[in-house]
Amino acid sequence: MKAREVADYLEAHPEFFDEYVDLLGSLSLPHPHGGRAISLTERQMMTLREKNKTLELKLAELVRRGQEHEAILNRLERWTRGLLLLRNARLLPDGLTTSLAEIFSVPYIALRVWEATDDFADLPCTAPVAVELISFANQLERPYVGAPTEASMQAIGLAGAADVQSAALIALRRGAGPEAFGMIIMASEDPRRFHGGLGTTVLESIGDTASAALTRLLV
Repeated sequence: MKAREVADYLEAHPEFFDEYVDLLGSLSLPHPHGGRAISLTERQMMTLREKNKTLELKLAELVRRGQEHEAILNRLERWTRGLLLLRNARLLPDGLTTSLAEIFSVPYIALRVWEATDDFADLPCTAPVAVELISFANQLERPYVGAPTEASMQAIGLAGAADVQSAALIALRRGAGPEAFGMIIMASEDPRRFHGGLGTTVLESIGDTASAALTRLLV
């Protein structure tokens, strides 16, 4: 009889060991880590302890992730509240980027808006940008994370900076249309800060909030 057939039989007849109780006590199995033989009961206890340890590690990971998500949500709430308290639209661009850099610890950040009214034409964020950046923003369906683009580095004033290794580019839109009216650019010397495998949910929330706030500057 093959081992699989024995296993299938025992699974189909759980009453087997009720009829042969003494067999349970006489069975011995090799220790999973070598050495002496152990009883079936001891082996079962070891298996349960290993499963419990695995579950504890998974639970600890879930708790850690939950704490990280809570911290991120708290930061988003603080940032959003700060934007709502800015009553002067001219202070909005600087307040938006300064608080974003501070709350999320971003070393390099810039805001560019290319559809602002003439009332805001003197603000740094409305300075002309490369056509390539506008085209790139219009094509973004979700925030870009990865190696910095040349156009984005020009917009942030870091063109040719070798120390910038990763960037996040967030297109700003009035609604669901593809045309962007601006972009938030964040960059870091850390290549892992904005890497290709990073989720973009938080960045999308930043983009949605910033887009809604900055509509006060638009034509």
